[in-house]
Amino acid sequence: MKTSSNGLALIKQFEGLRTQAYICPAGVLTIGYGSTGAHVKRGMVITEAQATALLAQDVVRFEKAVNGLGVALTQNQFDALVSFAFNVGEKALRDSTLAKKLKAGDYKRAAAQFGAWVKGGGKTLPGLVRRRAAEAALFVR
Repeated sequence: MKTSSNGLALIKQFEGLRTQAYICPAGVLTIGYGSTGAHVKRGMVITEAQATALLAQDVVRFEKAVNGLGVALTQNQFDALVSFAFNVGEKALRDSTLAKKLKAGDYKRAAAQFGAWVKGGGKTLPGLVRRRAAEAALFVR
């Protein structure tokens, strides 16, 4: 599966657009709509079009991670999981109770697991609470 325009909009909404490289709350050098990696350099500046292109490139690896779970998903479920993986990482998705519930066919309990991922630096972060609620709502829609 591929992320729909709704899924990309969800990621954009919660990542926000930053055209100058910055250090995110997790201490990672980031640019655009949450793009990280060796391509991001201190002092780097990009356009919105470049940020959108980076997002399109970045999302491919998270789509792979979600597709790799090997479970049947609706488009909304897929989009919610790509947004989740984009934020927490492929390994966290793969090792999560959320993934275990999905693989067991328990989609209702899987949806409830989004809310377990709201902490950063040991604290509950309001932005993550909102994001997980939006992902869970999309997942069950």
